[in-house]
Amino acid sequence: MLASIVYIVGLIAAIWCVLDIFKHNKLNLLWKIVLSIAVLAFSWIGLLVYYFLIRDKI
Repeated sequence: MLASIVYIVGLIAAIWCVLDIFKHNKLNLLWKIVLSIAVLAFSWIGLLVYYFLIRDKI
């Protein structure tokens, strides 16, 4: 039960992160796709890296 909740929260957070990536106009389409795939593939780790390291720079 708890694993399902963590999975659903992680999926929602990853989708939010991908939508946030595509809002930025500084990045070209290739980088947006690469970042989106990385966030979706590495779920929680990708989300944390994006939020704390990459988001402020773009």
